[in-house]
Amino acid sequence: MGLHLVWCPKYRRRILGGRVAARCGELLEQIAGEHGWQIVAKEVVADHVHLLVRVGPMDAPAAVVRAFKGRTAPVLRQEFAYLPNRAEVLWPPPYFAASVGYVSESTVRRDIEHQWDAVA
Repeated sequence: MGLHLVWCPKYRRRILGGRVAARCGELLEQIAGEHGWQIVAKEVVADHVHLLVRVGPMDAPAAVVRAFKGRTAPVLRQEFAYLPNRAEVLWPPPYFAASVGYVSESTVRRDIEHQWDAVA
């Protein structure tokens, strides 16, 4: 099952640039590999994260998001001292999750890959 996931830092703070974005991307790949998920498309923009990930049929979207947000927050806070101190400040509870099907996977992938076009 394909999931389109989006989440952002509290108040959409623009803290996910440069080395933080690169490290966040590495962590996302690592977490997906540990769970047997496949990241189809990924984009870490300054103020939000977009993922298109293939998960198993028994993986609940909330559990997938919890795995990604719950593991990246403490590692990023530890490695980058200027990030907010508490997990809920870095990644607050709200997120967007939609299964791929209503909108085709290729459309979602194209939107994620062209995130920077919309920002620029």
